[in-house]
Amino acid sequence: MKQLKIGNVLLENSYVLGPMAGVTDLPFRLLCKEQGAGLLCMEMVSAKGIFYNNKNTESLLQIHPEEVPVSLQFFGSDPKIVSEMAKRVEERPFSILDINMGCPVPKVVRNGEGSALMKNPKLVYELVSATVKAIKKPVTVKIRKGFDDEHINAVEIAKIIEEAGAAAVAVHGRTREQYYSGKADWEIIRQVKEAVSIPVIGNGDVTSGEKAIAMREQTGCDGVMIARGAQGNPWIFSELLEYERTGRLPDRPDVEEIKQTMLRHARLQIEYKGDFTGIREMRKHVAWYTKGLHGAARLRDQINQVESYAELENLLTSL
Repeated sequence: MKQLKIGNVLLENSYVLGPMAGVTDLPFRLLCKEQGAGLLCMEMVSAKGIFYNNKNTESLLQIHPEEVPVSLQFFGSDPKIVSEMAKRVEERPFSILDINMGCPVPKVVRNGEGSALMKNPKLVYELVSATVKAIKKPVTVKIRKGFDDEHINAVEIAKIIEEAGAAAVAVHGRTREQYYSGKADWEIIRQVKEAVSIPVIGNGDVTSGEKAIAMREQTGCDGVMIARGAQGNPWIFSELLEYERTGRLPDRPDVEEIKQTMLRHARLQIEYKGDFTGIREMRKHVAWYTKGLHGAARLRDQINQVESYAELENLLTSL
């Protein structure tokens, strides 16, 4: 099994659950860990939110002992605030601190954060350098191919990130303007891999064992990040590992296993977020879990009316 070392952190394997706001919360990360994910990335956290002691930010920082190693992802554009807040939380049990330079969401980009940082190479250096100096834990950065088709600069930004002292870089093969549409460009991941000596983690369109191996072969990347391919599909990690070991894909989980995983996911959501929030947050997950199953369209119509665990359990009996 191919291991991956990021700074002083040795991962059991090179498959990484990518950070997704509203998705990679603690309950979902635990399910992916059980399926064999080598590294779990948390939902992105605002450095300013920590600075201003925002109570919602505190809940995003929760880490369970069984999910380690995890990567805590910050977003922000002020080197002083990002580095000082990294130092403030360093005692928490995360293994790696990641800086988000890939988020395409307008309100983040308008603040000069997320993927907007790729338009400002000087600030990228200052941000990464200040954070690396502030903490002992490895610092990594997640970037995109570029901001738009006129500004494809992942290679330049990756070199700056390496020079600033980061321990690894993850590259999503789409521009900010693409969001998540179209096809991910794996060629840009290969170019970044050839340009830097720190580990490069490829991201974009990996939904199966075959695609993970193909990305590795085409790009030479050191690790593979799976984000949307894991939505409603924590089993993708065990499938990736099995495919890497044997060259064969295991059978997909049957309806009963999917159903039991959904119910367990719901119980974890309720345990960590309470009945009201937990069940409401399960609605999108249920839509993902049931995609392609018989009766899924009808179930997706009904899931938005579900307000309790008992109602969810009752609804899933029809699967």
